[in-house]
Amino acid sequence: MTMEQHPDDETLEISKTRRKRAMEELQALGEALAALPVHRLKKIELPEDLREAIERVQRMSRQDEARRRQMQYIGRLMRKVESEPIRAALADARGDSAAETARLHRLERLRDTLLEDETAALGEIVALYPGIDLAHLRALRRAALKENRNNKPPRNHRAIFQLLKEADQNGEN
Repeated sequence: MTMEQHPDDETLEISKTRRKRAMEELQALGEALAALPVHRLKKIELPEDLREAIERVQRMSRQDEARRRQMQYIGRLMRKVESEPIRAALADARGDSAAETARLHRLERLRDTLLEDETAALGEIVALYPGIDLAHLRALRRAALKENRNNKPPRNHRAIFQLLKEADQNGEN
């Protein structure tokens, strides 16, 4: 049985329940890694065998017995590595996602403000992105309003968002 050193130099046996809970936590960490998009997973430093196992489970389309066994294998591999750096990298990856989501919501609100009140929104857009093509933006706005009136698909509505997104990514502020 595995022994653990107690601060008072007494040896305590680790209970089977605690060991099982620790293994389940490592397997859950492996599942969180497997749920990441490939481009985010590449940013996390992992041992090669663990990375291959995670990539293999990402290619599995069905939630079946093979996937469950692969996740158990990932859990076993996770026992051999230090989990704290992986947890920190996973938290960073999730934080990036939250920041990106907030940025996209901000751009959506800006687009919606532009569609509702052109003059108020254009001042804000020009202040944020001085290099943006205002003539193109106004043309897209007119086309989006026309699409909305005619119950057409929101193609120009999306184009406004893409234009704002590109301006934000290019750092035109």
